[in-house]
Amino acid sequence: MATGAVPASFTGLKGRETRLGFTKSMDFVRLSDLKRFKSGRTRISVIRNSNPGSDIAELKPASEGSPLLVPRQKYCESIHKTVRRKTRTVMVGNVAIGSEHPIRIQTMTTSDTKDVSATVEEVMRIADKGADIVRITVQGKKEADACFEIKNSLVQKNYNIPLVADIHFAPSVALRVAECFDKIRVNPGNFADRRAQFEKLEYTEDDYEKELEHIEQVFTPLVEKCKKYGRAMRIGTNHGSLSDRIMSYYGDSPRGMVESAFEFARICRKLDYHNFLFSMKASNPVIMVQAYRLLVAEMYVQGWDYPLHLGVTEAGEGEDGRMKSAIGIGTLLQDGLGDTIRVSLTEAPEEEIDPCKRLANLGKRAADLQQGVDPFEEKHRHYFDFQRRAGQLPVQKEGDEVDYRGVLHRDGSVLMSVSLDQLKTPELLYKSLAAKLVVGMPFKDLATVDSILLRQLPPVDDNDSRLALKRLIDVSMGVITPLSEQLTKSLPNAMVLVNSKELSTGAYKLLPEGTRLVVSVRGDEPYEVLDLLKGLDVTMLLHDLPFSEEKISRVHAARRLFEYLGDNGLNFPVIHHIQFPSGIHRDDLVIGAGTNVGALLVDGLGDGLLLEAPDKDFDFIRNTSFNLLQGCRMRNTKTEYVSCPSCGRTLFDLQEISAQIREKTSHLPGVSIAIMGCIVNGPGEMADADFGYVGGAPGKIDLYVGKTVVKRGIEMEHATDALIQLIKDHDRWVDPPAEE
Repeated sequence: MATGAVPASFTGLKGRETRLGFTKSMDFVRLSDLKRFKSGRTRISVIRNSNPGSDIAELKPASEGSPLLVPRQKYCESIHKTVRRKTRTVMVGNVAIGSEHPIRIQTMTTSDTKDVSATVEEVMRIADKGADIVRITVQGKKEADACFEIKNSLVQKNYNIPLVADIHFAPSVALRVAECFDKIRVNPGNFADRRAQFEKLEYTEDDYEKELEHIEQVFTPLVEKCKKYGRAMRIGTNHGSLSDRIMSYYGDSPRGMVESAFEFARICRKLDYHNFLFSMKASNPVIMVQAYRLLVAEMYVQGWDYPLHLGVTEAGEGEDGRMKSAIGIGTLLQDGLGDTIRVSLTEAPEEEIDPCKRLANLGKRAADLQQGVDPFEEKHRHYFDFQRRAGQLPVQKEGDEVDYRGVLHRDGSVLMSVSLDQLKTPELLYKSLAAKLVVGMPFKDLATVDSILLRQLPPVDDNDSRLALKRLIDVSMGVITPLSEQLTKSLPNAMVLVNSKELSTGAYKLLPEGTRLVVSVRGDEPYEVLDLLKGLDVTMLLHDLPFSEEKISRVHAARRLFEYLGDNGLNFPVIHHIQFPSGIHRDDLVIGAGTNVGALLVDGLGDGLLLEAPDKDFDFIRNTSFNLLQGCRMRNTKTEYVSCPSCGRTLFDLQEISAQIREKTSHLPGVSIAIMGCIVNGPGEMADADFGYVGGAPGKIDLYVGKTVVKRGIEMEHATDALIQLIKDHDRWVDPPAEE
């Protein structure tokens, strides 16, 4: 145990003792109240961390030789560069998964598993698109029997792609299908437990031990069968389907997700079975990232090296789904975590393969090049719980005629680059920059762009363009212009963009006193260059690393920058600025932005973003920006949808119904709606949703408020109207804006 004085005021740990094991290292401690207790076979001491969301930590000196111990914890191979985490190899049929192999890509069929020919055709389409592994839902004995025919038919057609059985609530079915499929996915939340009722139950230690004994009794035959037949297994926890036992002790939390998986992993290890991997899926990318990090941190402590399957479950469709997946999966890949991935979209399964490949390629490139920055000490970032770095946002200056409060938004800002040509049509520009304000609409101003970057000022005699800029500034829109432009064609009240070279030469001193500065920095500069920021009244920083950089990682450079700012007490707002090249594919832009900016915003590092792509539609860039902030839970500008990707359990056409619901409800910022094909993950994955639309039986829909079902068995043709009425009954509805 790391040494150091422990405050005497700490009190005893209340409730059940933790079961997450810390058997390998006495330098790691549990963050809760001080107490001596058993964890596995080892007694350890625990202390409370000031960050209530954190679960575990390593104690280390705050600085060299300091008696003050601060919590740190290893969750990846390196915090300075992308280094792939070393894992063992897990064989899924003829496909090897692990750090010595490519990042594997997989998806899931949507056909009825009992329909053998349809499922076989779907698997072949998926394989032809380049997937490495295909998962198939197997909910009952008839489906399990069909699996033998599916496997045989595929082999006869020379398709040897590994097949995975997706199991919920059916241990006997898992035993049957393990005889023919290559891998079994079990959900620890419902494999041996009864269907979760999400009740607050009180468990004695005895009750808890009895349930663990029951799990071992039910799970052991499957483990032994997988060993016998050489099958792989995924222990796949879902945020939305934790058991009542786990919910009662850990809540709906990443910590509970990890413990749920570890209960099953310990049984596997006890039986000397190691051909398994983990997943920690959630529909909220922030929760998903935290859960995987905590899982890996625990594995480092235990000395475990099992691979990871990454995914954001119920991500949705189109750019929304791609963005959420990029935020979650891309963040972890940048830290070298992840060995197989799935992008869960409410689209045909073969459509998931292309965005999967784009994400995998990003992760591979970062790991192959070991993209990063020179080592730096990291003390301020929170790995396991979201804590927003509060940049000091600009406020109105006393005596100024212009209201500067619109320069940045308190929750997360979107900045846009505007061309001179766009200024020529100011009415169109206004419509694009600011969402139409609807009287009575909640959060009516949330979709407004906060500031614009104008790389070239109009000539002094271009009255129309200059009038357009003045009108933007008059309504609190921030306008940023380059230093060279502002020195030659001054625009009153504009902010001025200055780079580090212009800071070093003092060129910015030619500006009138009181000019608001926006400083562009890379994050990997020598500290003496960053020291130029001290003593300056900076309105905001743009973190700007050229897209063409090969060795330098945008994510790690930004983390270094934030550490510098924290160490020096500099509270400037930071905007993440990415300039994409012409010709970039729309999906690459979405996935690149989600990965490179999302990996920072999920840690609370940053106050907004500025995306540029010269050949992309203005509204596409704007919408992508707001989608990114919404995916990182920073700014809610539109209706949030939690939409599952469909599978053989789905009881209605998810794509059709999702489109129908979105068409009628997409104008409700601040409202979250879950659209779930069946009940397996329904109530739990709706943890973040206000209202739920769930398939309860063929042709029947159940409606939820939060996790509580309020109406059952609604006929499909009336269900969307019933959902809208439910939203109205809870005073969350406003009429959509009238068409012009």
